[in-house]
Amino acid sequence: MYSDNLDVMHIEKNVFDNIFNIVMDIKGKTKDNVNARRDLKIIYNRPELKLDERKPNVMPKAVYTLGKEQKRRVSEWIRSMKFPDRYGSNLARCVDMMELRMHGMKSHDCHVFMQKLIPIVFREMLSEHV
Repeated sequence: MYSDNLDVMHIEKNVFDNIFNIVMDIKGKTKDNVNARRDLKIIYNRPELKLDERKPNVMPKAVYTLGKEQKRRVSEWIRSMKFPDRYGSNLARCVDMMELRMHGMKSHDCHVFMQKLIPIVFREMLSEHV
């Protein structure tokens, strides 16, 4: 028996936040950093994510991140979404169009987004192998 109660909804919210922040390439929130790229060099052979030896702190854009125009389209799409009553909250209030990021989502909103909307929103914007 576990001494700690693991709240599945909060774990799912953390997973969603990490995935969304990595794909949207949110500065300060993404887990994709120079140290992670150095670890990838040791563990995996991923030449597309390799750091430049001449500029050790400059990272090439990863294939799983969106560009600025794509982030704007995603943010506008989320702002325009409507849900049936009691299905999900108003996600338009969570979208920051200036920084092109989301904040203040409830655990249930993250659950709905992760289960139903992530495959739709990122399907056409990310490459097939991602």
